[in-house]
Amino acid sequence: MPRAFSGIQPTGDIHIGNYFGAIQNYVKLGQQLGKQAIYCVVDLHALTNPAAYDRDLLASRTFEATLVNMAAGLDPEQVILFAQSDVREHNELAWIFTTQTPVGELERMTQYKDKTSKLESVPSGLLMYPVLMAADILLYKADTVPVGEDQEQHLELTREIARRFNYHFGDTFPEPQAVHAEDALRVPGIDGQGKMSKSKGNTLGVLEDFASIWSKLKVAPTDPARIRRTDPGDPHHCLIYHYHKLFSDPGVTAVVEVECARAGIGCVDCKKFLMTGVERSLTPIQDRARVLRADADVVHGALERGAREAQAIAAPVMQEVREKIGLVRARQG
Repeated sequence: MPRAFSGIQPTGDIHIGNYFGAIQNYVKLGQQLGKQAIYCVVDLHALTNPAAYDRDLLASRTFEATLVNMAAGLDPEQVILFAQSDVREHNELAWIFTTQTPVGELERMTQYKDKTSKLESVPSGLLMYPVLMAADILLYKADTVPVGEDQEQHLELTREIARRFNYHFGDTFPEPQAVHAEDALRVPGIDGQGKMSKSKGNTLGVLEDFASIWSKLKVAPTDPARIRRTDPGDPHHCLIYHYHKLFSDPGVTAVVEVECARAGIGCVDCKKFLMTGVERSLTPIQDRARVLRADADVVHGALERGAREAQAIAAPVMQEVREKIGLVRARQG
């Protein structure tokens, strides 16, 4: 059976881009693979981002990322869900891979170039980020990795690290392949300027108050061709119509498409219809989140259990690596 691994960033509020682009895929893979689906809240990776890292918030953000994923349908009884820092083998394997990975390969990473171009002082953790990512994946000998397109280059480096280790020390790690769910969507930001992103501040939070969501939708851009209420529009050029395809029933979406094109409804009405779909879709998640927050031990217990389950897989893999590279000394006599 395939084994899937993916990391969940605890760098801020989980937004609908995370939900439609990743979490729904996590849930589906979990239903298919059970405990062969491994999901890790990558709190160690969060340390590499000087703009987002906050010592006082890191623990609560790890808790929040876990809570939201559980509220959105990720079942820790069905999958393995844990925090990266709770399984020390991640660090050990990352260091071993660091000794095997040329600096030139790391400096070619597009994300590294993008992030460091904005910094006066570059933390070395940004350079080593993809090595830790490779360790996260290969520690569990995962062959399937649900990732976004922006992580493809890092995953190719992971395969190269696996090939290099296997060549020098014997067949040990699979070469993991990316999997992109057909319905995993690239959700645009509420400002209409590219992908929804925490760093851009253009998000709609999964747990965000509905009054706050409506205040953002009211001023969100629509089809620029619709200057007046009577102007016909092209819904396929409209951000709000894109959101309808995420939140609204197919029948509502079809009506919006037709009525927008013939100026049968205005943009405000279109946004009100959308808000109905948003509330219907997010209310069950927010209700489950409130229940989990009221009994935080359920979330903490899930992370503790997940860490034990992950450790049971990671420890023998790490022992195998130690033996192959010579860190385990043979008994004399």
